[in-house]
Amino acid sequence: MADYILLMHDDALTDDPSGWDAYLQTLKQNGVFEGGSAIGTGICMRKAAAAPEITKHLAGYIRVAATTIEEAKSFLSGNPHFEAGGTAEIRELPRT
Repeated sequence: MADYILLMHDDALTDDPSGWDAYLQTLKQNGVFEGGSAIGTGICMRKAAAAPEITKHLAGYIRVAATTIEEAKSFLSGNPHFEAGGTAEIRELPRT
């Protein structure tokens, strides 16, 4: 089992928070939910040079456990952001 992060971009066509509780409960009941949160404002830091601007289009994330990226993709079903036309980026979190 690997960990994946579902990054929600700030581009949903609507913003209806009413579906999040049921969606997250389903992930928890299936034993795949590993955490998540909205992403607030912040800064980029770099020790020896000017840092780039923060990635402004990220709105939130959900961490899930899945055997493949295809399984992680299936967890987008019912995701309120994704269902509202928003972009979800799926990245594996390799264990190093």
